[in-house]
Amino acid sequence: MPDMCANSHEKLGYTAAWSSACAMSGFTLIEALIVVVILGVLMTLAAPSFNKMIRSEAIKTASFDVFSSLILARSEAITRNATVSVTPTGGNWANGWEVKDTVSGTVIRKQNSFSNSVAITGPASVSYNGTGRLSAALAQPFGLVDSGGGFNTRCITVDLSGRPLVKKEACP
Repeated sequence: MPDMCANSHEKLGYTAAWSSACAMSGFTLIEALIVVVILGVLMTLAAPSFNKMIRSEAIKTASFDVFSSLILARSEAITRNATVSVTPTGGNWANGWEVKDTVSGTVIRKQNSFSNSVAITGPASVSYNGTGRLSAALAQPFGLVDSGGGFNTRCITVDLSGRPLVKKEACP
């Protein structure tokens, strides 16, 4: 691509000042500082939305982890034809939980604790018999709430056939 500045000043009758201005390229320090200030203002405006998104993703991740552990426990109960339970660590679901074969005592999966941004409530434990059904009806569903205002909630219920269901709403 030909240089648009080359010899154009001579054809148009401009002075030497046009030639030197046309030869310069790039950004000045002032222009670069203005761009940095504008980006800073935009990041300041976006930060609250970003924090809300992080809390929302934490709830989604926690609810998926509970859901997948329930599915795994049900599947293992059917495969082993034995009772498999999901129990909270230290009596608090937010501290994590274990999926365990209650007959052999084998731990199938151990879930680590979640950050303080997620509060999880639920039954004392969930047990599946060898047919994949609940050993007893759950006294309460699993409730997941973010600690940053409670706007993000999930409710996980388990029907008598053993299938968990996640809803994007608060538990009744």
